[in-house]
Amino acid sequence: MYGDEATIRRILTELGDTWAVVGLSANQRRAAYGVAQVLQRYGKRIVPVHPKAETVHGERGYASLADIPFEVDVVDVFVNSELAGAVADEAMAKGAKAVWFQLGVVDEAAHERAQAAGLDMVMDRCPAIEIPRLS
Repeated sequence: MYGDEATIRRILTELGDTWAVVGLSANQRRAAYGVAQVLQRYGKRIVPVHPKAETVHGERGYASLADIPFEVDVVDVFVNSELAGAVADEAMAKGAKAVWFQLGVVDEAAHERAQAAGLDMVMDRCPAIEIPRLS
């Protein structure tokens, strides 16, 4: 388990409502599309991050975390495990409070780096599954 219940609850309820969703595009068949929709339904502002920088769910997209001209609270990562560590490092550089690696995304070294930098981190879990449990 890569995220205890207290950490999950803190990320979903206390750390802020701006979520950069890395890997989110307008492709409705991708998991990120549905998860971002659920996050919006629960009051989160989603910020699509994808090389195409597409507008998704009414929110302007950006090509990278560094391109976002405002603070983000949580970085939700929908890239494969081999690329996820670099995204976690970008989240730390951006000043995010937490990093969330989606189901199937695991990078132990990134987890250790994020925690050492003071960020909350969850791996191999889905906020769209977790957030309804808190209601």
